[in-house]
Amino acid sequence: MEFILFFIVGVVGNVVGTLVGGGGLISLPTMLLMGLPVHSAIGANKVSNTVSSLSSFLVIFKGKEVSVKEALSVLAFCLGGGILGGLIASFLSGDTLTIIAIVLLSFAFITSFMGKGNFDGTEDFRLNKKIAPALLGIGMYDGMFGPGSSTLALYLYASQKIAYIRAVGLARIGVFASCFGASITYISTGKIIWPLTIALMLGAIVGAQLGVRLARKLKSEQVKPLLRLVTILLIVQILVDYLK
Repeated sequence: MEFILFFIVGVVGNVVGTLVGGGGLISLPTMLLMGLPVHSAIGANKVSNTVSSLSSFLVIFKGKEVSVKEALSVLAFCLGGGILGGLIASFLSGDTLTIIAIVLLSFAFITSFMGKGNFDGTEDFRLNKKIAPALLGIGMYDGMFGPGSSTLALYLYASQKIAYIRAVGLARIGVFASCFGASITYISTGKIIWPLTIALMLGAIVGAQLGVRLARKLKSEQVKPLLRLVTILLIVQILVDYLK
């Protein structure tokens, strides 16, 4: 029964996560409610997201909507951030990770009303002095905690006037990189409960593929309201868990 539940959680979480981020809003609380230790739950998310995000990125990459150069730029910074984040998380308490998540998501929500990017641009992705450290920071956050990392990345790409489907592709390769880096840390420290992680991973692959196909049907003006809604839900859910 647990295997089926984790599979379903993987599907639903990755449909949401691919479209607007925040898949951890579904998967992480469910695993914690089922009694998984917090580091094992985060580790399961990292491993499953590594595989599912790569599978969804490849669909977008085959459609030539993201270039090799763009993908490698994002991959390098998010991979480094993910490894650092995973290492840092092993020394931090759950309460500290929760506070970091609330601060970052609140900041992203507020700044979303200041920027003019609405995923209706046609710009290519280019590294600059603002983007590089931001990607490293998002990678670290994803390695440390996770829920909302794709949401933060999408806000970043919107600010650069990048089209939505390209932003989804970049967010997916970023998630792959940071989760791969973090997964190495969680696996090496023995935090992974493999049967449940595999169930989550199989569902995540299915959900990621569905999410990419739904993303092509979303209009650019629909994305930011959905992003803001997911961000509010993430903040509320994380805050409630913290207060408990």
